[in-house]
Amino acid sequence: MTEHDTSVRDHAAADALHTPPRRWLVLAIVGLLGGLLSGLLGVGGGILMVPLLVGLAGMDQRRAAATSLAAIVPTAIVGSANYLVNGHIDLVAGLVIAVGAVVGAMIGSALLARLSLAWLRWTFIALIVIVAIRMLLVTPIRGDTVELSIGVVLSMLAVGLLMGIASGLFGIGGGLIAVPALIILFGASDLVAKGTSLLVMIPTGITGTLRNRANKLIDLPSVLVVGVAATAASFGGVALALWLPAAVANMLFVALLLLASVQLSVQAIRRR
Repeated sequence: MTEHDTSVRDHAAADALHTPPRRWLVLAIVGLLGGLLSGLLGVGGGILMVPLLVGLAGMDQRRAAATSLAAIVPTAIVGSANYLVNGHIDLVAGLVIAVGAVVGAMIGSALLARLSLAWLRWTFIALIVIVAIRMLLVTPIRGDTVELSIGVVLSMLAVGLLMGIASGLFGIGGGLIAVPALIILFGASDLVAKGTSLLVMIPTGITGTLRNRANKLIDLPSVLVVGVAATAASFGGVALALWLPAAVANMLFVALLLLASVQLSVQAIRRR
């Protein structure tokens, strides 16, 4: 086979990938995987969906991130409702953290245009690795709830601020911070941490999506396909989270944190 024939074959395969039926299938699969991850671990799913949308659906990085964020809004609503029905959510903690996260997201977006992110990015990567190691030493106890006090509320606001700033600066979903913080700092069970994390994502996801819509980054048909698939899969994710032992679920979250640190490291190296 000649080099020209190989090139023609590669272009034909690429064209086939981006035909409407194949594209909708790819978007649906990405949504299913992201929704399952979201329900299982209480995260936005963007760490999985964004690379897949870029690599398989042919989106650029910004549009992929906007699509993932918009799709996670209904997924977070359904997922947090499922955790609530099963008694695994802290509404007060979620509200307090959400207030901090919305303010933090605005701060992060403003800082994005003013700061050199190189050292901030590596500092955040180091923080994720440290949190992963700390979580290896903790096995959440099912049934534990958060005991509120003035100090705890202020600490939750600080966690929310950190979530929002990290989201604005690095595009990292809040679940990577909220879930470990609720478990390690506030003594919540892993299920309460996941349910509360999903609750926090609702206002932050809506805020970010409205901003992305104003910047014309929202492709509504793609968002609908990914969002419907992710929302449907979140039921299975929550069911799996309720079924898995706490120690196993904890190890899965540690693996997610390490994956996030690798992704951020690759981005940091590419941008040097």
